[in-house]
Amino acid sequence: MTELVTLIDSEEAAQDWLRARPEGTPEVMERLGALIAMLAEENKVQNLVSAASLEAVWQRHIVDSAQLLAHVPRGTVSPWLDLGTGAGFPGLVIAALRPDARVVMVESRARRIEWLTRVCERLGLAQAEVVGQRLELVESETVAVISARAFAPLDRLLSLSARFSTKDTIWLLPKGRSAAQELAALKKGWLHMFHVEPSLTDTDAGIIVGNLNGTPKVKR
Repeated sequence: MTELVTLIDSEEAAQDWLRARPEGTPEVMERLGALIAMLAEENKVQNLVSAASLEAVWQRHIVDSAQLLAHVPRGTVSPWLDLGTGAGFPGLVIAALRPDARVVMVESRARRIEWLTRVCERLGLAQAEVVGQRLELVESETVAVISARAFAPLDRLLSLSARFSTKDTIWLLPKGRSAAQELAALKKGWLHMFHVEPSLTDTDAGIIVGNLNGTPKVKR
């Protein structure tokens, strides 16, 4: 049975939650602050996130991404594959929180690729990698964690990315209000141990968490 969670409903609460995390050192908080400053400036040039969401950026983007770490044992975070990273959530946040971990961010849009690369260089995220390709063209490798925020419907997401997964790979898929619905609608044949965890930043949102144990057999 899922425990009740305390909703993080303010910028102060978001920063307090981060500081209480093992990763929330002063250096990390400073790095995240620099990321926020860069995001605000870049958002004037390209629409990375909605302008309204910047008023609650710690809650809506930083902690909304950072909460995924609570579902990963600290020793198994690397390599972390973030699909369709876009503006860098959760990929850049995970890389900022865990600069020792290899975080691979897949993004195909040229301006987003340039943005992600620039942030990694500016923040000194040496272990972070930006792969500027469509996911279908990315070379296969097995990873410890797969995340994707609003990348594709669950069934298509699994079809595209199951090749990166083993039975031990942890999947972390923020799905907003559609989490339970997408999981219930997942086509038969996928052998999985997925469940929905409540989001700490949105009472209506859910995160699909779990492992993929097998793929549907293709009829010949």
